[in-house]
Amino acid sequence: MRAVVQRVKWSHVDVDGERVGTIEQGLMVLLGVMDGDTEADCDYIAKKVALLRIFEDSEDKMNLSVGDVGGSVLVISQFTLAGDARHGNRPSFSNAARPEIAEPLCERTMELIRAKGLKVETGRFRTHMEVSLLNDGPVTILLDSRREF
Repeated sequence: MRAVVQRVKWSHVDVDGERVGTIEQGLMVLLGVMDGDTEADCDYIAKKVALLRIFEDSEDKMNLSVGDVGGSVLVISQFTLAGDARHGNRPSFSNAARPEIAEPLCERTMELIRAKGLKVETGRFRTHMEVSLLNDGPVTILLDSRREF
C-alpha cells in the first residue's frame, strides 16, 4: 500500500460538482492499494498517518501529529500510485489491486485512522474526483507499507 501524505491548511474533494469531503487543517492522503496488500498494510499506513510528527510545535520543530493539532484527514483512493512508468511513456497499472479488493482495504484503513480518534473525510471510490488543497509548508511524505522507499 502506498500513500502520499500532504500537510494542508484545507482540502476538499468534489465529484460531479458535489462536495463529498472537506477538511480544514490536517492531512490529505492519496492512497493506492497494491496487488497482494492485506489488512496488515492497512494497519501500517493508518498508524503512520495518525502518528506522523509533521506539524510544528511551539519551537517551530516538526514534532506534533495531526491529532496533537486537532486536525483531520482527507483520504482519496488513487490507483495510479501503483503506476510503473520505468519502461516507455505509458504507465502500467498491473500492480494495482483489483477494485473489489482495493475498496474494502481503503475503507479498513480509514476505519483504523478513525479508531485513533481522528475525523476522516473521503472521496468516492472509482469516480473522477477533483481534489483541491492548500499545501502547508509544503510538507509531503511518501509512505509504502512494503518499505520499498
